[in-house]
Amino acid sequence: MSTDHRIDNPYRGRKVALATKHQKERVLGPVLYNGVGLEVHVPSDLDTDRLGTFTGEVDRTGTPREVAVRKARWGMSVSGLPFGMASEGSFGPHPQLVFAPMDHEVLVFVDDERGFELVEQVVSSQTNFAHRATKTVEQIEDFLMQVQFPSHGLIVRPNSGLRPGFLFKGITRADVLKAAVEKCASVSDDGLAHVETDMRAHMNPTRQQVLYELALALTRRLAALCPLCHTPGWGLVEVVKGLPCEWCGGETEWVMSEIYGCPLCQYREEYPRRDGLRSAPPGQCPWCNP
Repeated sequence: MSTDHRIDNPYRGRKVALATKHQKERVLGPVLYNGVGLEVHVPSDLDTDRLGTFTGEVDRTGTPREVAVRKARWGMSVSGLPFGMASEGSFGPHPQLVFAPMDHEVLVFVDDERGFELVEQVVSSQTNFAHRATKTVEQIEDFLMQVQFPSHGLIVRPNSGLRPGFLFKGITRADVLKAAVEKCASVSDDGLAHVETDMRAHMNPTRQQVLYELALALTRRLAALCPLCHTPGWGLVEVVKGLPCEWCGGETEWVMSEIYGCPLCQYREEYPRRDGLRSAPPGQCPWCNP
């Protein structure tokens, strides 16, 4: 597979604007610098919460990709740099795993010198995303262990009814959590406090690990140059499903081949699965196992 088209990387010694207010540079910066020599710069006074918050004070307008690109270009505009980066996370039920939560992370890289946008994303079950309604902290001791408090932050608000001034974020101390639960329960219509995981990157080491893995994937793309035009960003862009059933030879939903491509000139190359699998088990066939 001719995916390792590497020469001295054109990003070495350059700066990229990272739009964040939640310390994502601590995770992304070392990966980008060690991988391609790109230095991460965080513009000051860039309030990315204006584009949406996890706690709903500001609604996110657009898809995660659209918002991430908007953030990246905002950072580029403020800093005057031709390169920009931003990520956007979404949390909810996992699309394949029953009763499991999901972290969908999107990481974008914008290069206005060459004229392309590169997107890497992942759907991960590696998340502590959860919430619980309670009257006291003592009632949710199992929940606190599950969500890895206090190494992971929490958010507390009234469980029923909006109450200005009763939204507490970034809680990492037991005494602060107890006080927040008591305050929010006392003003809630149902007498309960709503306790949820704080999914902002600087409050959530588990999310940081997912962002780290995504940064590695992006860096691999930036380190690989197109075999035709030598633009950075060569990598997996599409998969072709239809791996044949080992019994009947019919098409299944399993991946049959992978397509690698360039983000600029759109040159493509198709390769078989990297694991060498040539057929799918009959249990995955719509004909042999309807």
